[in-house]
Amino acid sequence: MNERHFGAKLTSEGAAFRLWAPAAKRVELLLEKPYPLAAGRHGWFEIEVPGVKTGARYKFRIDGEIDVPDPASAFQPEDVFGPSEVIDHASYTWRAEDWRGRPWHETVLLESHVGAFTPQGTYRAMIERLDHLVETGITALELLPLADFARSRNWGYDGVLWYAPDSAYGRPEDLKCLIDEAHLRGLMVFLDVVYNHFGPEGNYLGRYAPSFFTKAQTPWGSAIDYRVPQVRAFAIENALYWLDEYRFDGLRLDAVHAITELGEIPMLHDLSFAAGEFAAQTGRHIHLVLENDDNTVSVLDPIPDPSRGKYRAQWNDDYHHAWHVKLTGEKQGYYRDYQRAPLSDIARCLGSGFGYQGEASEHRGGQPRGEPSGGLPPMAFVNFLQNHDQIGNRAFGDRLESHVKPEAIEAALAITLLAPAIPMLFMGEEWGSKTPFPFFCDFKGGLAEAVRKGRRDEYAWAYATYGDDVPDPLSEATFESAKLDWENRGGSGRGRLALVRELLAIRRRYIMPRLAGARFGEAQASDNGMLNANWRLSDGARLSLTANLSDRAIARQSCEGRGTPIWGKPEDTMKPWSVCWCLEAR
Repeated sequence: MNERHFGAKLTSEGAAFRLWAPAAKRVELLLEKPYPLAAGRHGWFEIEVPGVKTGARYKFRIDGEIDVPDPASAFQPEDVFGPSEVIDHASYTWRAEDWRGRPWHETVLLESHVGAFTPQGTYRAMIERLDHLVETGITALELLPLADFARSRNWGYDGVLWYAPDSAYGRPEDLKCLIDEAHLRGLMVFLDVVYNHFGPEGNYLGRYAPSFFTKAQTPWGSAIDYRVPQVRAFAIENALYWLDEYRFDGLRLDAVHAITELGEIPMLHDLSFAAGEFAAQTGRHIHLVLENDDNTVSVLDPIPDPSRGKYRAQWNDDYHHAWHVKLTGEKQGYYRDYQRAPLSDIARCLGSGFGYQGEASEHRGGQPRGEPSGGLPPMAFVNFLQNHDQIGNRAFGDRLESHVKPEAIEAALAITLLAPAIPMLFMGEEWGSKTPFPFFCDFKGGLAEAVRKGRRDEYAWAYATYGDDVPDPLSEATFESAKLDWENRGGSGRGRLALVRELLAIRRRYIMPRLAGARFGEAQASDNGMLNANWRLSDGARLSLTANLSDRAIARQSCEGRGTPIWGKPEDTMKPWSVCWCLEAR
């Protein structure tokens, strides 16, 4: 891997420290005493201090006025306000030394929050649950963002120190142990990363590097100016850092539509190209995935390995939204774009990727959204029925299980887990958990009150109806309520877990080996609730789906569901909420 420019680096004599601070006149390194850094070109300050060892703690003093952590700190044992710690990444001995990852077509994702995944809420505690993932048929654990955030409770999207895994969950070696143990079991591990903004508390870049930001604003704070070479390098090196030092198998880039650059998004191209070069050098499978509300097709291509300049896939919000409207009948907010014919929207997603491929979006003021996506392979889309956003961005953080009948959810799972797109579950979904995942954070003072006010304004109807029963996002009890109900996995969740395991076993046997070259076919929905779709797989086999997604029995057409059934029964009259998958060999 190329030499890094940011963060402390151990040397044969001690340690070297660098800080990009173009607005600073003077920078000092604070160890056991202050050390003045030498000013270099283009806003860089640097120094090498002999005798510094791993574990040393340090800060930077800017112009004698303010003490700040290293923006590329490897660890913050005393949170974002405390000193940074020098970490020797080479000291960890990897047990899964020969791990090279798994190809993209084998991916089945489980999205998880470290703090809520187990009662202990730590990296180490997650290791005890890895065997459950393997037994279920999950092949990839995806972690919500770990970049250090202020205090102890957060979804992770308020990170301010991108290189430091948050100390609330353990130390860097604990995170490495989790990833190592996952690899020993054949599990990939993905990380959600946020390159569109910094969190609102604990970010000091504006004081000594204001050119990090543009005048534009994202919904979460000042936009980052990736036209500045040092800023672009900071993000790209961060992506490579997670892939190299921690051996993550892939990254999911949060809300890239909020990255404000003129024209195309060259930072995304450069980041993907750098990751592709890294994959080629190491012989590893590396997977980059986007969240992009713009539904941009040109940045997606799941096939090349390594993928250079492209991304494996995009989270398909259209698929989720259409299903949510179909299952719940909700029509508020962005769901109104899918209220006219949600089953037809589901069919379009199954038949050509995005639901919006250039059509006007009512929710977006009539602006066109998306690009034609049928020419992409199905693997360019990550499909899901629930995720952290779609559960957590509700007044109570309630899951589908709380208000949708089981047979409807199970029909949706039977389609999602066997369709040729990449499937994703949210932690506990595999056993039908009803544990909520409300929004939670741990800010103080005026910022805490601003968060409370924002939630009250957004969910005024809920506060008007339920008052103080609506979870307070700043309360520790709200965070505790989000911790998974593992005891129900073997109790009330036993039947759902058996279903998901069976579906993923079928996927592993019949779908995965034929998926790498799969192409979209046709999909259509009928007014009576019938859904039909087919795909051509890599070996020429034809995969077909027939489903009755209604509350009444429907006679099936004789031409539907050709081939050998691999799930469900091809009965002449399909029962309500029944699904049949057939595979016709070439």
